[in-house]
Amino acid sequence: MGDANRIMATAGPRSRGTAARKRRLGSLPAVLVVGCLLAGCATTGQGDDPLKPMNKRFYAFNNDTDRLIMSPVARMYKTVTPRPLRASVTNFFRNAGYPDVIVNDFLQGRLGQGASDIGRFLVNSTIGLFGLFDVARPLGLKAHVEDAGLTLGRWGVGRGPYLVLPFVGPDTLRNTPSLVMGIFTNVLFYVGNAALTVPLTVFDVINARAQASASLRYVRQNAVDRYVFTRDAYLQHRDYLQDGGHLPLKAVEDLMLPPGTGTPGAPPDPPPLAAPGPRAGVSGRPVPRPRLMRPPRPAG
Repeated sequence: MGDANRIMATAGPRSRGTAARKRRLGSLPAVLVVGCLLAGCATTGQGDDPLKPMNKRFYAFNNDTDRLIMSPVARMYKTVTPRPLRASVTNFFRNAGYPDVIVNDFLQGRLGQGASDIGRFLVNSTIGLFGLFDVARPLGLKAHVEDAGLTLGRWGVGRGPYLVLPFVGPDTLRNTPSLVMGIFTNVLFYVGNAALTVPLTVFDVINARAQASASLRYVRQNAVDRYVFTRDAYLQHRDYLQDGGHLPLKAVEDLMLPPGTGTPGAPPDPPPLAAPGPRAGVSGRPVPRPRLMRPPRPAG
């Protein structure tokens, strides 16, 4: 459950990437998943996972919990709810937690982005009916991804060892404060009625698990080592978010492009072909274009 939410959840990348790179790579998180599969997910290494024995035990516990409880509940939920309703539910809970993004915008010194995110939150909370509909995106107010872990990384704090937390999934030591901060920046925390907030929280977890069903199934069917895949995909995605969508682009390009393309010392691309000139005849002179003969007009 946590693995799906923290790796596969679709979230718009920050808007500082160039348009050319966006056209070439499309959705980078999806590319990272495919690239991790192609590369065997062996890029992280033991140095980033000193707690691997403990992490693997928690990983197995989370998988068993998901297989026995969350997966059947998510299948039932998807059976009784249409896709548009699930999309609106997802929008509602994302909007309720969006103040966390706004707070971290300003903590990172991103004043312009913070102002844009305030506008996005206000528009979706009012015109979008408490966030059920994302009416801010057509207005140019794009969603961003920020949290306490990215804020600490912005100011030079190392990410620390990789962690797998029970009921949460993959994480890092630097990112653990975001688990607490995300509670206090969520609008639902201030409702003050446990009879309402507890069922909503459970509903949020079930909906998130249902939205991630296809991604989890893909990992289970294609990853050689699911633990290593989950770890490396999560860390690569966090690096991508940390650098605003710039860090892993070179590695992904090198993975996707043919050898020797776009690397230092590689031969330059050939010049574009010139426009073809008139064809030459046997004597070397240009062959004139044939003229179309008009049919004769009928007499009278």
